Amino acid sequence: MSPNIGVANEDAITLSREERKRLRARSWKLLATLARSQKRMLVLTVVLVVVSNAARVAFPLIIAWAIDWGLPQVTAGNWAALGITGGAYVLSAIAAGTLLGWYILSTAKISQAMLLDLRLRVFRHTQRLSLEFHENYTSGRIISRQTSDLETLRELLDQGISELASAAVFVLFTLVSIFVLDWRSGLVVVIAAVPIWLLFGWYQKRSELVYRESRVVSARVIGSFVETMTGIRAVKAFRKERANDAGYAQVAGEYRDNSIRSINLFGVLQPSLVLIGNLSVAAVLAWGGFRILDGELGVGVLVALLLATKRVFQPVENIAMFYQSLQSATAALEKVSGLLEEEPTVVEPAKPRPLEQVAGALEFTDAVFGYGDGPVVMDRFDLSIPAGQTVAVVGQTGAGKSTLAKLIARFYDLRSGSLTLDSVPIAEIANNDLRRHVVMVTQEAFLFSGTVAENISLGKPGASIEEIILAARAVGAHEFITALPEGYDTDVNKRGGRVSSGQRQLISFARAFLADPAVLILDEATSSLDIPSERAVQRGLQTLLGNRTALIIAHRLSTVQIADRVLVVHDGRIVEDGSPAELIGSAGRFAALHKAWRDSLV
Repeated sequence: MSPNIGVANEDAITLSREERKRLRARSWKLLATLARSQKRMLVLTVVLVVVSNAARVAFPLIIAWAIDWGLPQVTAGNWAALGITGGAYVLSAIAAGTLLGWYILSTAKISQAMLLDLRLRVFRHTQRLSLEFHENYTSGRIISRQTSDLETLRELLDQGISELASAAVFVLFTLVSIFVLDWRSGLVVVIAAVPIWLLFGWYQKRSELVYRESRVVSARVIGSFVETMTGIRAVKAFRKERANDAGYAQVAGEYRDNSIRSINLFGVLQPSLVLIGNLSVAAVLAWGGFRILDGELGVGVLVALLLATKRVFQPVENIAMFYQSLQSATAALEKVSGLLEEEPTVVEPAKPRPLEQVAGALEFTDAVFGYGDGPVVMDRFDLSIPAGQTVAVVGQTGAGKSTLAKLIARFYDLRSGSLTLDSVPIAEIANNDLRRHVVMVTQEAFLFSGTVAENISLGKPGASIEEIILAARAVGAHEFITALPEGYDTDVNKRGGRVSSGQRQLISFARAFLADPAVLILDEATSSLDIPSERAVQRGLQTLLGNRTALIIAHRLSTVQIADRVLVVHDGRIVEDGSPAELIGSAGRFAALHKAWRDSLV
């Protein structure tokens, strides 16, 4: 499968027959894979469902036996027959109830184990996917896969499959018992199965589209809600509440309309099944009544046939209810299996080349890059950065500055050409080694739930508090951290709620410096800092960069002043390359940018 085909088909509702078959096969293959680890429990549940339903099916047979044999025996004075038939019925009831309860517990354990496995798979796989996937696949849809879709599957696994299996076995055994009692009545029931089969076919064809649409619309509802709540500050700042209300109401209305369509379909299916079942019972009763008059059929057999026929159609009605859940869960399973089918576009090398002592020399040679299947944004790109050099990259928005940083961090791979770290192709370096030697600090200073110290220690798991404090001091973060309510033990809460955006950035700097990488990338990392914080960071950078290779991407030219070299990028090409002083003295783009920046300070 080519990358991102699942993303491309994410919102597809009407599919070809071949595509539907492929999706269904993929979904059930995933379910079979999950069930494979539960082989022993599955064997046990199969035995339980067969034996418990056999005991349940025996009830009408025991009743027929009791009427046609037991009553004449009791009438003749043989009261032991009452005990025999009554005891057989009680034993069957106890066996059926006990085994059914055991079966329900077993299926619950299986479903929860499978669901846990699936949740972990989705989480781990989503983390493993490349940045390209996450930039194409909205967070709301990912959340929908992990919440709404898995919840739908939980309902199916907890009850649907077990009920469907039990009902199917019960219907089969009951039908066999009807043929054992009277094969002619069995034919009546079999004939009734024809319209039921056609009805289920009609329902499946129409409900498949409705439930596939349901998963798409559900993802949109969740995505709209997540987007609004995530950007609540912008919503309030620009008074978007009314516009958001209208947009969310439209999406929620589509979800309501979809739900109504699914209810209408089921509203045709279930009453039709009830009607067919009642007509079948009436047919068996009418035909059996005439045959009793002719002496061809015993009263006990007819009573048993009526009970058995009624019991055949009761599970069919339940199957219809769970078939509704099955259709919804199948649509959800298609989405989840599609997500799990996605493959990283940046793959771990099969035979990684080890890196021990890394100087940090970087070199692009004939580099060609474009995002996904889009146009080329860097064409025949050459760049050499010696180890230990601090390079500033400037240029207009969209010029390719961040693309350069993402390639060095190997969030993306080149289409052609090469990128090496100390003469070793980056694509041949193990991800763990690369992440240890190349660290990127972005404009989004994300803090995880936990303490300040825990967030800084992400740069070096197991670091001592002394090392954490030294890193914080180096970037000028120690002072504000100690002023927090609990210092380094302060819980930053969601998205660093107790610290400002500039303070979050300083914590992310401390995290990066604690990692002590050979190559440090700062992608617009000082844009959220105020002037005093920026100066403190610049002092920390001058002290700690040392022999480390650094790539500083910035709009603020004050940050560029500490660089050994400046690259001016325009339309994916380096149009100027030199020291800050050299470029300021020229009449190029950087000189114009520098002049505009100086004028803005006046």
